[in-house]
Amino acid sequence: MRQLIRPALAVTVLAVPLLLGSASATLDNDAQTILNFGPRVAGSPANEQARAYLEAQFRALGYETRRQDFSYPRFDDLGSDVKLGERVLGGNALQNSTGGTLSGPVVRVPGVGTTEEFARVDVRGKVAVVARGEIPFAQKARNALAAGAAGLVIVNNADGELRGTLGDRVALPVLGVSPTVGAALIDGAAVTLSVRVREGEVKASNVIAYKSGVTAPELLFGAHMDSVQGAPGANDNLSGTLSVLEIARRAANTPLAARAYFLLFDGEEDGLLGSRAFVKDNAPLVGTLKAMFNLDMVGVDVTPLSLTGDSKLVEAARGIAGVQASAGQPGGSDHVPFAQAGIPTLFFHRGLDKNYHQPGDKVLDPALVSETVEVALKVADSVLSATPVR
Repeated sequence: MRQLIRPALAVTVLAVPLLLGSASATLDNDAQTILNFGPRVAGSPANEQARAYLEAQFRALGYETRRQDFSYPRFDDLGSDVKLGERVLGGNALQNSTGGTLSGPVVRVPGVGTTEEFARVDVRGKVAVVARGEIPFAQKARNALAAGAAGLVIVNNADGELRGTLGDRVALPVLGVSPTVGAALIDGAAVTLSVRVREGEVKASNVIAYKSGVTAPELLFGAHMDSVQGAPGANDNLSGTLSVLEIARRAANTPLAARAYFLLFDGEEDGLLGSRAFVKDNAPLVGTLKAMFNLDMVGVDVTPLSLTGDSKLVEAARGIAGVQASAGQPGGSDHVPFAQAGIPTLFFHRGLDKNYHQPGDKVLDPALVSETVEVALKVADSVLSATPVR
């Protein structure tokens, strides 16, 4: 999931029955199988392996599947760092910087990298180090380039790693680092700066599952299947992916299957690109929807399960699950393009856990996924009960 813009009001789901036994075992098996593929970055082999596995699960349940292919340009950091002696220090290439590996002495530029500050030191052919803040990253990089620096390191002014974009292309390797790494880069130290990047077209693909003959779905259950570089993506968002699969499993031999589509979106982490592509390319189908349910980060118990979205869907949730409810419209996930197209949406979410977009995102709780499935099915039943069968 992309960084969440959370509204002040939400629906908080209280106690609901859990699925136990074989369902949890199936969820756990699916989770471990997919996590073993590795981070599911859009366009990566692991992403394709996960997609093929999930397609097979849908087909085994009697659903037809099709892919929606799309592509987009992306800048990828392939693993950048700065090496001090034998010590490799982490860092992140800033988007739009040039790739390259170079060695040279560190020059600590006093301040944030203004033209005046660069004029006080000699950075020609060296690795300049500046602090984050006051002026844009791109301006720092242009000032370093004009002063003759061979590379630039920007040190975060808050705890944690520094990620960002220059906005404009600058012909200079630029690395963002944490304050801890920045402190190790003392003036005059010999370092090797490696900014390893790739710019190219990403080939991505949504998975669409449905029962044969269903062309005008009333409900759409969706979740994004991609993760970010370096993050296994158990909670973000294998938890939502498996929720959609489990809903499809539960619905397979019920009337719900004839009134629903199941979507696994690609490219969410790069800007909700899969859901945007689906809404754009499937306008007649989208226009038949009574509701779109989006499940994102529901496998770690950070907060109680929250449902936010359309006021009528919120009322349906409150009525069937004993909830405290208010409507809202959060951003940052795949329901947004549907809401922008005028489709009522409901967003299922449990909050940002400590491993959000980190290598530690390796664990999800099948019981929490099962709980999410129960709630989604109950809301779906309420919505469809109020809508005559065509």
